[in-house]
Amino acid sequence: MPTIVHEFDWPDRVVVGTVGLPGSRTFYLQVRTGTRIVSIALEKQQSALLAEKIDEILDQLITFEGNPFSIPTTTPVELVDNDPLDQPVAEEFRTGALSLGWDPSTVQVVIEAYPLIDGEDEEEDQNDDDSPDSVEIAQMLLVRIPVGTARAFAKRTREVVGAGRPMCPLCGYPVDADGHTCTLPEV
Repeated sequence: MPTIVHEFDWPDRVVVGTVGLPGSRTFYLQVRTGTRIVSIALEKQQSALLAEKIDEILDQLITFEGNPFSIPTTTPVELVDNDPLDQPVAEEFRTGALSLGWDPSTVQVVIEAYPLIDGEDEEEDQNDDDSPDSVEIAQMLLVRIPVGTARAFAKRTREVVGAGRPMCPLCGYPVDADGHTCTLPEV
């Protein structure tokens, strides 16, 4: 199965943003170098976890004894990016799995995203047809970002995730724009 790798080694921009109104937003990880833009859909929880884990990696590197790297403890002001996603947003794939790593040779955080794989039918599993129409093309996103950009990415992502619907103080579920009925557990 051929694999298309959307690779960005030193992107001009890497952000998480949304399309839609709170309650029906779609989250996107968008990467741009020059005029080349790749956008992949994420779940809100994936976005939040990605930001959290990037900060954890950077914080661990700061405390590492003999750390030769200059890791910022806060977001460098010059790297703050509050602009909306580049338009049009064309989804390459919906993310199923993410991996996060550290490349000490380039002092970069490495993000890998893989598409959500739909379950195959048993009938398809038994189909030995190797015609070009039956071959699914695999994709992945591979992004390497410097530490300052990674810190800015994590900060922005937390803000985007937190900008959703307010939580009900009684039941803890999100309050929709058209109203809310608490679903308190029976006692």
